[in-house]
Amino acid sequence: MEREAHGGGGVSDPLFDLSGRVAVVTGGSGQLGRVYVTGLAERGMRVASFDVAGGELPTGARGHDVDVTDSEAVRRALEAVVSEWGVPHLLVNNAGLDSPPDAPAEEVGPFEDYPEASFDAVMDVNVKGAFLCSQAVGGAMAREGRGSIVNVSSVYGLLSPVHDLYAFRRERGETFVKPVAYSVSKAALLNLTRYLATYWAKDGVRVNTLTLAGVWNDQPQEFLDAFAARSPMGRMLDAREALGAVVFLASDAASYVTGSNVVVDGGWSAW
Repeated sequence: MEREAHGGGGVSDPLFDLSGRVAVVTGGSGQLGRVYVTGLAERGMRVASFDVAGGELPTGARGHDVDVTDSEAVRRALEAVVSEWGVPHLLVNNAGLDSPPDAPAEEVGPFEDYPEASFDAVMDVNVKGAFLCSQAVGGAMAREGRGSIVNVSSVYGLLSPVHDLYAFRRERGETFVKPVAYSVSKAALLNLTRYLATYWAKDGVRVNTLTLAGVWNDQPQEFLDAFAARSPMGRMLDAREALGAVVFLASDAASYVTGSNVVVDGGWSAW
């Protein structure tokens, strides 16, 4: 197999060569989104970030102010990408909502009292947003006869949250229950993947799920200790460790991979 040398003395495998291709990453200004945008741009892709938040982007990337729950905003941004760079080769449905540690008390209280509005907001971004972006970008890819979609999910879409991880908060006298909407939304992505993978298989568009474990983000030490005790690898995922699977699923190395769930969880779901 012919191999090509790049600057710095490195060697590139054509199977994983993404140079010159176009990517759309939703939620590109977030913790994981920045890793995807930067990592793909470093590999020669032209990357469009669809996000409501601003933020500095690397060379080779463009920011588009997009609410992924607004179909017209998604389509306008896609038209701008196509006009500048052509039809994307990759869509990473990464935009997502979860209840942060400082969420209002009603969002992290008992399931029976979980607010309907909070459920709707999470489902809107995490599921409807992925649906609308897949509809627009995936449809354009299918007309070109090629493309890859990666739906970013969570182990909490495969398994129930381990509520004992948050026991330290209850021991402090706080009320805290991991909210239901995030798990439900991430589980929905698994079957969105399967549906689209079979729907577009003959059009050359591959669709896969990337399921990640919890990502380190300077959480309280009590939480980190509880997570480490539950994880076979004894630690949380570092955000940069999520990039390799995206590069693989975007590349020709994954040319026969569709409808799959690539699990990057340090063994969390293995026991």
